[in-house]
Amino acid sequence: MRIGIIGAGQLGQMLGFAARSLDVDVRFVDPSDHPPAAVCGKVIQSAFDDAVALMALADTCNVITYEFENIPVSALQHIEGIVPIYPPLSALRHSQDRYDEKRLFDELDIPLAGYYALDTREDLHAAAKILGLPMVIKTRRFGYDGKGQVVSRTAVDLDKAWVELGDQALIAEQLIPFDYEISCIGVRNVDGDIAIYPLSRNVHVDGILRTSRSPLDRPKLAKMASDYVCSLLNHLDYVGVLALELFVVGDKLIANEFAPRVHNSGHWTIEGSETSQFENHLRAIMSQPLGSIASRGHAGMVNLIGEISAATRALTVGELHDYGKVPRPGRKLGHVTVVGNTAEQRDALIDIINKTVM
Repeated sequence: MRIGIIGAGQLGQMLGFAARSLDVDVRFVDPSDHPPAAVCGKVIQSAFDDAVALMALADTCNVITYEFENIPVSALQHIEGIVPIYPPLSALRHSQDRYDEKRLFDELDIPLAGYYALDTREDLHAAAKILGLPMVIKTRRFGYDGKGQVVSRTAVDLDKAWVELGDQALIAEQLIPFDYEISCIGVRNVDGDIAIYPLSRNVHVDGILRTSRSPLDRPKLAKMASDYVCSLLNHLDYVGVLALELFVVGDKLIANEFAPRVHNSGHWTIEGSETSQFENHLRAIMSQPLGSIASRGHAGMVNLIGEISAATRALTVGELHDYGKVPRPGRKLGHVTVVGNTAEQRDALIDIINKTVM
């Protein structure tokens, strides 16, 4: 069995490590000179939409998956009939356009903030009248880690947002005053079996995930989030891991976005679950039974952004995951995971790590 993975970044690397434990070969396509996943398998160095490279991957692999969602669907359609591609291209297509994603949530009765598609400057002011201010102006495509979005609080801000972002398709969203952010990660295999991991509570700084903690002791929220994820998985005839990001507002949940792939907020599952999100993703796309998603304790994850200091490397608590990437401001270079017997013990360990890495 050989799995083809489009993208050889840190998520590809972690999928590659999981493949080793399953005695499965992996092969990647990635244009980078020194991608993190090169330690796990052969990398075809080429653009993600290179027809020759994708055909080579399809001809030498039993199934293909991907580690990020900004891959042209049209490029994958050329090999879809040669080898199975999971998650399905319908899910990839919805995730690539925030407006399509919102309409999917509406169709499935998944609560979300008000939104308005923007094609002209006049649309921007119309959206402000309908949705009210403040609101968030986002690019419909290619935004991640807080990039491609501007908060508009006044009419003057609207014009500034248009100047900054207005040369591309945009969407306006109501700004939700939420209590905190969570994510719900689910996995569905070829046979339609589903497993839902415990919720994680997430903290972002400057649009980048900094910490995740799981499980979250909110059973009603967990049930709602699980229902929403199951609805997405079944509607899309999904295969693989899917992450749904949500805002908590009192006893309600508001959907933010979904990712058709393994997710940063689920890194804690490597040490914190009986079966990590990475192994279960591979099991799902290989049409194998899913592994147990039971927690091994109270888990947490701290992202390492910009640098991994000597003090961080010398930590005697937690498990350091170094992606082997060249340091750069704002870049995810690795993470540290911890597992405690109690939530208090886990939080104390995270505090130690945060004081070291900050």
